[in-house]
Amino acid sequence: MIQAQTNTGSGRVALISGASRGIGAAIAAELARQGWRLSLGMRKPELPAWAGERQVHLHAYDASDAEAEARWVEAALAAFGRIDAIVANAGLMIPKTVIEADDQDIDALLDINVKAPRRLAKAAWEPLVQTGRGRVVILASLSGKRVKSARSGLYSVSKFAAVALAHAIRHAGFDLGVRATAVCPGFVATDMARSITDRPEDLMTDPRDLARIVSMLLDLPNEASVAEFAVNCQLEEFF
Repeated sequence: MIQAQTNTGSGRVALISGASRGIGAAIAAELARQGWRLSLGMRKPELPAWAGERQVHLHAYDASDAEAEARWVEAALAAFGRIDAIVANAGLMIPKTVIEADDQDIDALLDINVKAPRRLAKAAWEPLVQTGRGRVVILASLSGKRVKSARSGLYSVSKFAAVALAHAIRHAGFDLGVRATAVCPGFVATDMARSITDRPEDLMTDPRDLARIVSMLLDLPNEASVAEFAVNCQLEEFF
């Protein structure tokens, strides 16, 4: 089990979806190091090597199941009694143009990348509000800020919506102490990025760096709200 080297978490509880690998796994490891207690949503729950059962709760989570978020929140509350933050990291990429795609592709992307994070925020809303400083982080993408190529266009449709969702949650919860941020990375050294680019891995963003960013965002006071956080590994016009 990772021992907290600092104490920014102070026993707070975060739910992280898509926590079995990549960005989600890196965020979980970093938050555990910071002293957070974690409920990890995974398709196939498996306790990470660094984790201890008292600090980490596992839950079988399928973002395509419309009832999954309510069940997960109920289980996390039973395990820890509170929820201070949610990190909606589970995502889907379908590399098609908007012309190649059919309605089934669009529905799948919206279900995983937009509807599931909204349902998770809704299910956890009351405990988030009760803390007075609830936090929602949605792992969006720079594809939610611009359309980089034709075959990323379909993905961008869903990620533009995910960025808007983070803003909408921020507005809904601001007076209640809830802050929401859309984290928008470019290429990150994960299985998803490797499947769509031949960019060398050492020139992509390390998931551990995103994890440190998320930890910082969760720890900011209510008076330092960050609506969007863009991170890029390459030079572009704006990001």
